[in-house]
Amino acid sequence: MRGDDPKQGGVFSYISPEARVPKDHPLRAIRAMTEQVLKELSARFEKIYSPLGRPSIPPEQLLRALLLQILYTVRSERLLMEQLDYNILFRWFVGLNMDDRVWAPTVFTKNRERLLEGDIAQAFFEKVLTLAREKQLLSDEHFTVDGTLVEAWAGHKSFQKKGSKRKPPEDRGNPTVDFRGEKRSNATHESTTDPDAKLYRKSFGTESKLCYWGHVLMDNRHGLAVGGRVTQATSYAERDAAIELLAKTRGRRTTVGGDKAYDVRDFVQTLRFLGMTPHIAVKSRYSALDRRTVRHAGYDVSQRKRKLVEQIFGWLKTVGLMRKTRHRGERRVGWMFVFTLAVHNLVRLRNLQTVGG
Repeated sequence: MRGDDPKQGGVFSYISPEARVPKDHPLRAIRAMTEQVLKELSARFEKIYSPLGRPSIPPEQLLRALLLQILYTVRSERLLMEQLDYNILFRWFVGLNMDDRVWAPTVFTKNRERLLEGDIAQAFFEKVLTLAREKQLLSDEHFTVDGTLVEAWAGHKSFQKKGSKRKPPEDRGNPTVDFRGEKRSNATHESTTDPDAKLYRKSFGTESKLCYWGHVLMDNRHGLAVGGRVTQATSYAERDAAIELLAKTRGRRTTVGGDKAYDVRDFVQTLRFLGMTPHIAVKSRYSALDRRTVRHAGYDVSQRKRKLVEQIFGWLKTVGLMRKTRHRGERRVGWMFVFTLAVHNLVRLRNLQTVGG
């Protein structure tokens, strides 16, 4: 018998969001780890919020919502609030009941500066690493460094000569700009949209873009990111940032893998000064490494393991919304980059626990 198609929905529901989410849903493991991290950050939240005034949106809920935005590749806070309004899974993860009102998208704008000042992204990242260490998933001895370009939220039309005063364009939405034949460089020009972004191209034959460098230090055992930061896109930033990240992780017999961009004499000498063994890919000519280093079996292992960092970059750009940043300024882009690395590690930890049983 054909069933009826009623137009009137039920007035009351007695099923909670918790009951709607399957017991084996992948988000359950991620939420459990997130709750453990946020509980340890509670004292830090107390310091960045005033004890007086009207209660704010709980920072724990804001961070859970940002985590969902990264996991599900929601491209804006406005769309995130739309999902949070009717998506039961999102409400359950953030901690909202079915009758709770969602926030205005500007809540993120107003609270982002507070989270920036408290360096919450770095603290969240470090607490996730603590979970990995407790589960004995980090080696703390064998690492890989690499960098990737993060395209800035700025176009070539905004890259104008410093100090120049141009007439307001007739079409403010999409002005006509003719820079053909004009010599443009970071020394003489800057973006009016994002002054921290620099014009850069990674290799010959590729186009120049306004972008940042995103740097990652990876542990070779399971491909977890153990360090990350964002810098301006300059020729030396990739190696300088790698030294800063590595200086915090001195092990007993630390090895450092990397691609040919790191095969520079100054970088190799700095690693040796820090007591680290450079397992850098060797250039065909004028390499800074000799046969003493590349002849060992451990060098071949590092060269195989270093390719795992490309999986991190692939996840950041295809899932984590870091192919082209939605924020402006080195501080904000860096905050989101580190927080996205932390979310990647949570996903990786969940997968490793599932495989390990």
